[in-house]
Amino acid sequence: MSTITRVYRTHIPVSPEALMAWHASPGAFDRLTPPWRRVEVFDQQGTIEPGDRKTLRIPLAGPAGIDWMLEHEALDGALGFADVQVAGPFRSWRHEHRFLPGVDGSMLEDRITWELPRGAALAAGRIERELDRLFAFRHDRTYTDLVRLANSGTGQSLRVAITGASGLVGQRLSAFLRAGGHEVFRLTRGQDDAEDAIHWNPAAGEIDAAKLEGMDEVVHLAGASIAGGLWNEKRKAAIRDSRIDGTRLLATTLAKLHHPPSVFVSTSAVGYYGSRGDEMLDEDSVSGDGFLAEVVRDWERAARPAASAGIRVVHPRLGVVLAGEGGMLPLIALPFRVGAGGPLGDGGQYFSWIAIEDLIGVLHESITNPVIEGPINAVAPHEVTNAEFTETLASVLNRPSFMRVPAWAMKRAAGQLAEEVILASQRVAPARLDAVGFQFAWPTLEHALRHELGRYDGSSIASRITSGAARARAA
Repeated sequence: MSTITRVYRTHIPVSPEALMAWHASPGAFDRLTPPWRRVEVFDQQGTIEPGDRKTLRIPLAGPAGIDWMLEHEALDGALGFADVQVAGPFRSWRHEHRFLPGVDGSMLEDRITWELPRGAALAAGRIERELDRLFAFRHDRTYTDLVRLANSGTGQSLRVAITGASGLVGQRLSAFLRAGGHEVFRLTRGQDDAEDAIHWNPAAGEIDAAKLEGMDEVVHLAGASIAGGLWNEKRKAAIRDSRIDGTRLLATTLAKLHHPPSVFVSTSAVGYYGSRGDEMLDEDSVSGDGFLAEVVRDWERAARPAASAGIRVVHPRLGVVLAGEGGMLPLIALPFRVGAGGPLGDGGQYFSWIAIEDLIGVLHESITNPVIEGPINAVAPHEVTNAEFTETLASVLNRPSFMRVPAWAMKRAAGQLAEEVILASQRVAPARLDAVGFQFAWPTLEHALRHELGRYDGSSIASRITSGAARARAA
């Protein structure tokens, strides 16, 4: 079979050297792996220097997978590197990563040349389509990360401790920070002797305070899943205690340190507002009624010891986080994929959401922007109703949306969980993020879903996020 070449180019508003450094960083590979096709690094020798090797495991159906060994080579006369197949599914494969000088930045060029084994010619079209969406994703991710890192203006490596680092948001945040040149430390409940591990056990009141000395920032993401089961009294106690006890332990510990962090980012949720119909809610709106509203109020109060000690405390109030590999989106999308999706209840309840990559941007902004303090609504600027959400999801997946689930059935099946989460109406605006000039890369639901589900329509990320935007920052 003949050799096939595919080339992808995108302007990135940073220098070629900065682009090269980002690709060589510890978190870059994770950042460039799409959520719809998770790839395991089975073995790695070195980084991206000539002669370094990496063996990937490409998942297939069920537990099956293909091992793919690649070796890095230098490029002649150009800044970048190449991945060349040593062993794997292709007859030959060469992927050149080129970082070329451009006007006001660089040109990122990915040039892939491959040859399929004999008898596999029919797979060529499918491989080209998969490469098209893979590199649309990778170029979107590269552009967004480097613009956000450049806009932060920190110019230095930070030491960041994260609770919930193994969770959905924590994994993405950790990779983003590592790719940006920062050190990440994980607060973990188990026995872990790794250099980046810090022991804590909120239920027992245990924490290794000495290892928190000198951290620049602490980000608190840990907490039992709200949707992890029916809300009986035991489940509600786990939801409450996992949030309040952990936050209080962290806040009191940070307040007593000799060298405390400059900022404590302690996430909470838009459940603070309760179910409020079509009322527009911002950070100055009063708290609502219900179990979740009460939990969030106490959750945020638990961080007060840190604020009293002079630490800047930020509470990102999270809407529904949309991520392709976990959380609510795969569960919501499943019935749509088999043609059985539709609105929940009457579909009129407002659904405040945020793309997980914009949430990573909000957390990064909370860390690096000293004017952000107190509660901020971590939601997209375009809230939708449940009916609008289901219609958009069905369109992105090219599936119907007519199987309405009545409210009474959900209440009967899920009780209070259905009333306060699934059927609750929260029309929340990111007023304080707007005030500091935060830019959403995925402000509309369709773009967010297409990015996370790999259903691209050809639109460019550069049209939705700008380099060097004016920001509200302390002088």
